[in-house]
Amino acid sequence: MRYDIVADTHGHLSAELLEALQGADIIVHAGDMCSGGDLRRLERIAPVYMCLGNNDWGYDYGPQIKRLTRFSREGMRWEICHYEERLDLETCEIAICGHTHRPFVKRDPKTNTLVMNPGSPTFPRGGGGPTMGRIFVKNGEVLVAEIVRLNRR
Repeated sequence: MRYDIVADTHGHLSAELLEALQGADIIVHAGDMCSGGDLRRLERIAPVYMCLGNNDWGYDYGPQIKRLTRFSREGMRWEICHYEERLDLETCEIAICGHTHRPFVKRDPKTNTLVMNPGSPTFPRGGGGPTMGRIFVKNGEVLVAEIVRLNRR
C-alpha cells in the first residue's frame, strides 16, 4: 500500500502535488488544508484521512474530522495530529504531524514509532522547496518512508 502524506496545503493544491499523488492508495493530510473543496478533490484521487490544523474549521469538512485522527490499515496503527508534541507515540506505529512546514522522517528512540512531517507543498520553510511524504507498507511492515521533493514549474 502506498500512503501519500501531505500537510499545510493552505487552500492550494499545486499541479505538481496533484500529479505526485496519482496512484496513491491512501492520502493522509496532517492539517491546514483550509478548503473543503480541496478535500473533495483529494478524495477523487484516493481515500483521505486527515486531522484539523490551526487554520482549519471543522464545518468545512464535517464532524468526523477532528484535531486528532486515528486509524488502522495493513496491521499498522496510525495517528495524525497537526502538532508533533500532541502525538501519543505509545499508541501507534506511524505518527504524522505538520504545522512547521519543515519535513522530517525519524524513529522515536523510546517507542520505535515512525514519525513524519511531510513539510509543505505550498509554503515550504527551511530552503528545501516544496515537499510531501510517501510511506509504503506491506504485511504490517514499513518498507519505505521518504520525503518527496516536488518541482516548481
